[in-house]
Amino acid sequence: MSVRDLVEANAPEEFGYLDESSKREIRRAILTAVAVPGYQVPFASREMPVARGWGSGGLQVTLAVIGATDVLKVIDQGDDAGVNAANLRRLVVSTTGVDWTTDAREATIIQTRHRIPEGPMGAHQILVLQVPVPEPLRGVERDMRELGRMHAEADYSRMWVSLYEDLVRNGVITRTTGYPVLVNGRYVMATTPVPRWDVPKLDGSEVLFLFGAGREKRVYAVPPHTKVEPLTFEDVAFEVERTEGAACVLCGATEAYLIEVPERQAWVCSDTDWCERQRQPGGGAPELAQSPSHA
Repeated sequence: MSVRDLVEANAPEEFGYLDESSKREIRRAILTAVAVPGYQVPFASREMPVARGWGSGGLQVTLAVIGATDVLKVIDQGDDAGVNAANLRRLVVSTTGVDWTTDAREATIIQTRHRIPEGPMGAHQILVLQVPVPEPLRGVERDMRELGRMHAEADYSRMWVSLYEDLVRNGVITRTTGYPVLVNGRYVMATTPVPRWDVPKLDGSEVLFLFGAGREKRVYAVPPHTKVEPLTFEDVAFEVERTEGAACVLCGATEAYLIEVPERQAWVCSDTDWCERQRQPGGGAPELAQSPSHA
């Protein structure tokens, strides 16, 4: 037996790619984030075997919290078959051996980019979001020290001015993904990368939401039953995306987040798993996580 074979034979087998000390460090950051909802907690982001911009932050969070009995679901813009989703799922499953599913009702951990599942979720689930830009004030201030001061003093006046200028200039607030919200009455948080349609699902949910930004080395969280309010003015209601008269060409849903398929000149549900369940015999009326009553 060679020295290399001897070392490999006696080395502890790592569960989930990351070593135990790395996972403990990420878990400590997650615990801080849960204790202070909406606060961005720095962590020592590791190099991961995925391309830049493929969600290394969300991947590290998933690998830090996943256990042998968990069931994993990975989606990319609502689709389980996307390239990003398929590769991340393959990496997690191959390094942990956990079961995986495309049914959001069966999953205990859901990693996602750009969407929150359309159907309702429960207290037994964790939703991990891949985050490209965690700083909600980046559009109004670039200096990191000033950003830290603004969050520490809850000085969000420039964010309000930015939203007001957007409203005056365009007649509506045009922010789509990354719409700013006030978490637990204290911190302004970026909901990136979900669309406005998904923002109401964060408020008072039973699910633990974990946000991981690998490039910016930040983790933040929305614990269950936390108040999450989209920033809006008293006389201007918060609105979600809508296209009048649009319906999914596959399941016929109108009260779901729809995306356009230009080549077919049609609309389909972004959440492919939810859409497929509605088309099954006995699927019944669509069950939504929360009706977008703000529209």
